[in-house]
Amino acid sequence: MLHHTLAALLLRDNLVPEAALSSCSEHAYREKKSFPACLLERNLIQADQLAEVCYHEYHVPWLDLSAFNTELIPSEFISEKLIRKHHALPLYQRGNTLYIAVSDPTRIDALDDFQFRARLQTEAILVAEDKLNRLIDKVLETEVSALGITEADERELQSLDRDEEQRIQKEDVGSDQSDAPIVIYINKLLLDAIKRGASDLHFEPYESDYRIRFRIDGVLHEVARPPVSLAGRIAARLKVMARLDIAERRLPQDGRIKLRLSKSKSIDFRVSTLPTLWGEKVVMRILDSAAAMLGIESLGYEPEQQELYSAALERPQGMILVTGPTGSGKTVSLYTGLNQLNTPERNISTAEDPVEINLQGINQVQINVKAGLTFADALRSFLRQDPDVIMVGEIRDLETAEIAIKAAQTGHLVLSTLHTNSAAETLTRLMNMGVAPYNIAGTVSLIIAQRLARRLCGFCKEPEELPEPELLRQGFSQDQLQDLHIHKAVGCEHCTGGYKGRTGIYEVLPVTESIQTLILKQASAQDIHSQATSEGVNSLRRSALRKVARGAISLAEANRVTSF
Repeated sequence: MLHHTLAALLLRDNLVPEAALSSCSEHAYREKKSFPACLLERNLIQADQLAEVCYHEYHVPWLDLSAFNTELIPSEFISEKLIRKHHALPLYQRGNTLYIAVSDPTRIDALDDFQFRARLQTEAILVAEDKLNRLIDKVLETEVSALGITEADERELQSLDRDEEQRIQKEDVGSDQSDAPIVIYINKLLLDAIKRGASDLHFEPYESDYRIRFRIDGVLHEVARPPVSLAGRIAARLKVMARLDIAERRLPQDGRIKLRLSKSKSIDFRVSTLPTLWGEKVVMRILDSAAAMLGIESLGYEPEQQELYSAALERPQGMILVTGPTGSGKTVSLYTGLNQLNTPERNISTAEDPVEINLQGINQVQINVKAGLTFADALRSFLRQDPDVIMVGEIRDLETAEIAIKAAQTGHLVLSTLHTNSAAETLTRLMNMGVAPYNIAGTVSLIIAQRLARRLCGFCKEPEELPEPELLRQGFSQDQLQDLHIHKAVGCEHCTGGYKGRTGIYEVLPVTESIQTLILKQASAQDIHSQATSEGVNSLRRSALRKVARGAISLAEANRVTSF
């Protein structure tokens, strides 16, 4: 069913397939998202093409925001609640009329709400969805978008001579004086990292140099080189913010920072310090609780894979295992599933090290080995707490594995992770740990192996031509070559090196009766993989190539995250 009149219009003009429109319409309706935003996220249509269709159909005046003077925006009519609700923005006032930028001309309710708030007549101005997104972010989060790291900031730090640095070191390093250059510099770095969509920040001291890097879409990029003389001061400031012991420089420490951007928005950082040869290296992970709220359909699963995951989550008992290297999105996959299960009727408990994402309604336990609280201890306690769903951050040893399996056998749904390269290897890893094969066969219901790949930028990606023998060598089938259009990264002002955002690549292996038989025979990972392939399970490589064929990722990126 098409919930949106714009969807019906695109279908009428044969611009987007009906199945894709229906899926996007359902998703936008269910998640209360902008329908044009959903279309663009899925690369179903270009922003300018969508705007042109709306212009010709609804005869709403068109404006190119790239040439718009943002100083005209009336700040007195800016309401974050209304802007987020309607995905619309007051652009300028002329006489008694307030002109509202919209990418979806069917949202008449937006004009009514802004008219009620402003006590003015309202008129719609049609703009491109992507440009409206950027302008809304700029208006609502000025403190983030405006506080980038500039050359002036670098020069100011360079100007801190030895006497000035000694004076600062004598002061209380925990001081939050707004005019302290280090405080301002670090605050700008953190805000700039958020603005650029970084997942991690690395502060790295060397003998004669100091380097700061951001991990953006899974790849590290150097962003600054402050004076090496300030290495101690930068580390001390970060440790104070994370409430760590600034006097302890010989041992690693872990902490957290909550950076408040506004009255209603804050960002959490996980902070880890490590003593190196030339000082303390500090790594900060940006924790995004919103990632777990996106829904399974937003993570990049193929339709049949999503169906398998959802079906496993609906089972009253059993074990779901997610596997992959560090930084492959395992936690987000698990928490997306937990968020789907998070209802008042269920008691959900998690044991994690560390707790990265906070979700209301879930009982989260932070593992503390020094205090004697291990994964196994937490699991034993969970079983005495009348649980329905249990999540174990990672199965690291036989004791934890056996308790988790016991929980799955006694009427509980258990979710956990392992560090293996493929779904089939997860089963052999459990056997190598010492778990009895009949316990594995009887409890494990689904295994998900995953990687994260960078999405191609929709603005600058270009077709890539490769000879047929090379495409066959890469793993494409002869049938795929008949209508294959692959793209490569280029790079523009809208992206980082031709990539923008990431998507998941998955191998989803249901433990069928034939797989159970192989487990009981203690078959090798290769035998299990061959059986899964014969049953239609797509390997990580095959899943990656499907995304290459759709133009979502480049072949180079598929080769970076999967092997063939």
